[in-house]
Amino acid sequence: IAFTSLVYPALILAYMGQAAYISRHHNFENINHIGFYVSVPEKIRWPVLVIAILAAVIGSQAVITGTFSIIKQCCSLSCFPKVKIVHTSSTVHGQIYIPEINWILMILCLAVTIGFRDTKHLTNAQGLAIITVMLVTTCLMSLVIVLCWNNSIVFSLVFLLFFGAIEVLYFSASLVKFREGAWVPIMLSLFFMIMMCVWHYGTIKKYEFDVENKVSISWLLNLGPSLGIVRVRGIGLIHTELMSGIPAIFSHFVTNLPAFHQVLVFLCIKSVPIPHIRPEERFWVGRVGPKQYRLYRVVVRYGYRDVPKDDIEFEKDLVCSIAEFIRCGDSDDQNGSLDGATDHACERLSSISKGLPFQEDDDSEVNGSDSSILSTGKETYQNAVGPKAKRVRFVLPKDAQIDGEVRSELQELTDAREAGMSFITGRAHMKAKSGSGLVKKIAINYIYEFLRRNSRGSVTAANIPHASTLEVGMVCQV
Repeated sequence: IAFTSLVYPALILAYMGQAAYISRHHNFENINHIGFYVSVPEKIRWPVLVIAILAAVIGSQAVITGTFSIIKQCCSLSCFPKVKIVHTSSTVHGQIYIPEINWILMILCLAVTIGFRDTKHLTNAQGLAIITVMLVTTCLMSLVIVLCWNNSIVFSLVFLLFFGAIEVLYFSASLVKFREGAWVPIMLSLFFMIMMCVWHYGTIKKYEFDVENKVSISWLLNLGPSLGIVRVRGIGLIHTELMSGIPAIFSHFVTNLPAFHQVLVFLCIKSVPIPHIRPEERFWVGRVGPKQYRLYRVVVRYGYRDVPKDDIEFEKDLVCSIAEFIRCGDSDDQNGSLDGATDHACERLSSISKGLPFQEDDDSEVNGSDSSILSTGKETYQNAVGPKAKRVRFVLPKDAQIDGEVRSELQELTDAREAGMSFITGRAHMKAKSGSGLVKKIAINYIYEFLRRNSRGSVTAANIPHASTLEVGMVCQV
């Protein structure tokens, strides 16, 4: 709407005004006359100018759209800091909008225009940028001919020498104007290349640190059922990018604070390149360690057009999915397993098509001491504390066969849900190891840390709903 109602009319008026001024005040005797305008026959000058206007409009829009697409691909390859990506279409995956990049483009356009104040310098900068893009495209195209199309190297070299020789001539001619404005695209490219290289290098080092410090299941088993810590009431949701193993944040947390929730959930949020994920395919639940540990792994998948629910609804769906997983007895053949999600038998993930119904309401008629019963058909088990208590229960199918162990685990999950949930996320501070080179220290300690602090975190980018958050800081020596 903004482009159609404001930007497009402004561009049309600007280019038509320039064309009208040139046609009215152009001096053919002047040494600075415009060669392109003179070379066009007088009868078709206006149609050519109209075509040039349309080409400029299309080109300006293509630059913005192309920038969004390139930034998205760079984020997917961990070559650019995380930014907010808004998908504007439910059918076209590549139709996106990035607010941060849009603002950066606006600021750069204004800075270059105000800084030069001369169309000559702008033309020199644009000319070098365009011919550089053409030269790079030709070089990459020669690789495509060999690697993707499986043609001969000779054909690729002929293509590269023919088109590359022509473009090198134009490129060398543009370099002559380097000090007259052509330095701008070179400096901008150098700046963004350094930023992307540092971010990619820091991301690789961070991933290597996470893999090397990932806690194994054997470490967990050696702690015993009590985990060597005090288990407090409630559910703890630990956000992690790992789909197997125990993240280092857990061992770091329990080492410094030996207390944790009675039910622990390792929560992994994954975005998939399709518009929507069906509700019955959203949650994948598994168990970490033996049953008495009450440790679970949940993978939640979202499509790029899915809107996450609010805190209460998300927590309710999460607990209901875990309850259904417990009721089904973590059978291996429930709904298959998530590919690539397991490296241990006890970490097999099962798809939960429909969570166990969960009800909670105020019951003023229930009095007495603590008691807990799950409902099966007409039979209801209530939890009451004091004169007015909240009744929380799972509604089980009438024909459900529930043994005592499963009933006990479901009740413990219910009690933990009543006590509340805490969302725990890690915040890693990267630091170069002592003895590292000066370049590495500058790249990691300053540039990467600056980009990390000023970019969107994994939790914010995924728009994860949570009522209360606890952030655990770690220093990663890389």
